[in-house]
Amino acid sequence: MSLTFDSARLFNPYLKPEHEEWRTQLRKWLEKEVIPFLDDWEEAGKIPDELWQKAASIGVMQMGYPEAFGGISEGIDQWHINISNEEFTRAGSAGGLMSNLLIHGIGLPPVMNYGSDEIKQLVAPAVLAGEKRISLGITEPSGGSDVANITTTAVRDGDDYIVNGSKTFISGVMNADWVSTAVRTGGEGGRGVSMLLIPTDLPGVARTALDRKQGWWCAETGTIYFDNVRVPASHLLGEEGQGFLVIMTNFNPERLSLAVTMEAAARACLEDAVEWAQQRKTFGKRLADHQVIRHKIATMKQKINATQTYLQYLTQAYIEGRCDPGDLAMAKVQASETMEFCAREASQILGGASYLRGNRIERFYREVRVNAIGGGSEEIMRDLAARQYRL
Repeated sequence: MSLTFDSARLFNPYLKPEHEEWRTQLRKWLEKEVIPFLDDWEEAGKIPDELWQKAASIGVMQMGYPEAFGGISEGIDQWHINISNEEFTRAGSAGGLMSNLLIHGIGLPPVMNYGSDEIKQLVAPAVLAGEKRISLGITEPSGGSDVANITTTAVRDGDDYIVNGSKTFISGVMNADWVSTAVRTGGEGGRGVSMLLIPTDLPGVARTALDRKQGWWCAETGTIYFDNVRVPASHLLGEEGQGFLVIMTNFNPERLSLAVTMEAAARACLEDAVEWAQQRKTFGKRLADHQVIRHKIATMKQKINATQTYLQYLTQAYIEGRCDPGDLAMAKVQASETMEFCAREASQILGGASYLRGNRIERFYREVRVNAIGGGSEEIMRDLAARQYRL
């Protein structure tokens, strides 16, 4: 049996028939609606507006959200979410497509977990139906992972907050209708941070695209500016000064999703490298018959196996509410290092063919760094783990 994307996936005792049914359904949709067009979308730097409602038509947008707000939650668990991340990655994008089409996965939870019922009803049904969009605004030009030192200010003025500042490297922001935004409402440190849902059609909001990126070209990443933007106080997510808690709560599922995506990217690299090595001939024999190539492939599989095993354990721990944030941080590092290794080795095996745009390995290689940095860099993740382990 050759090593393919599917055969290189270790047996998972937690998956049930309904999980595999979802994989089959989603893969068919991706093969029809996404894979034939992804290269064009990447070159254009955006995805078509109609894709959001198409995704909603099969339940991609609604998965895991309360049915009272238009979601699909009954019978849905984290394994369904993992499978979605795997299959989108198999389609050829290790985050670029997802960080636009599915950016509500990190933008909407602060609303659902901490917003008022009125705000939830305003935002969630439209987003889950693919009619409106929401993104998450944390990173600022002056810093990324140092969340406790947010500088964008929100000053209370009657029934409103007056917001000034900017956010950058914000995925999906260029056409977002709302941004769940970290703002400073108090003094220094994490206790002075709050979360505010900011509609992007308010006076004083401006956006510029960041379109000269190494990867994630179709993510519609941008910088958003707030110049005396008057936001209703009713848009506060949680209590004033509770923003650091909102952000930290949001990071754990994001990091799990990133780790799953990176493992899937590594597995796709393995599949393409194996296929090439079995077909390409050098010095009178297949590449796969050269010991040095066989060792590269074996080491790729070794690292993928370790990452998959880690993720299986942590996903079930996450479902059961016993997932250690330090272990999750380490899993993200494990996954980013595995993706980087496999993208490099697959590129070596394909040689010049991997340097041409239009194949998964070329794209995944460019997307290594954003995955390794986004959601908490490898350095920050190791330090977080050390603190969680009380070193």
